[in-house]
Order: sequence, then structure tokens, then C-alpha cells
Amino acid sequence: MAKKAKKPRAASPAVYKLIEIVGTSHESFADAAANGIKTASKSLRDLRVAEVTKFDVKIESGKLVYRAKLKVSFKYHGED
Repeated sequence: MAKKAKKPRAASPAVYKLIEIVGTSHESFADAAANGIKTASKSLRDLRVAEVTKFDVKIESGKLVYRAKLKVSFKYHGED
């Protein structure tokens, strides 16, 4: 007797919120982006995608501070 093929389940609808953050580092742009995501993940649940939109460098007391501006999306859970 042949098994019935399972119907593919439709993904349940979801909503994602998008915010902008700026990560910084004294080492590199990559570290700046990673620091931004690491810090954001402490207070945001279900981070999904981060898009780097801009790199720049700030000069503080003659030293470079690398900055990465990111658009970060996370799943919106509402008032739970």
C-alpha cells in the first residue's frame, strides 16, 4: 500500500520590524558591525537580517573609531 504524500505546510504569516543601529570599534569595520549585532541581540528577540548601509570613521583624540550603520530586522511578537 502506497503512503499518501504529505501536503506542504504553508508558512504562518509573520511581521518583522526594521530598525537602524550603529556599531563601533577601535579595530575594524567588521568588528563595528559585529559589536552592533551583539549588543542589539541582548534586547531584541529573533534577529533575522542585518544590512550594512554605511561605513564611516570618527576621529577621537587622534584615534580612529570605525562605525557601521546597520538596518536590522527582527520578528515582531506583539504584546506578549
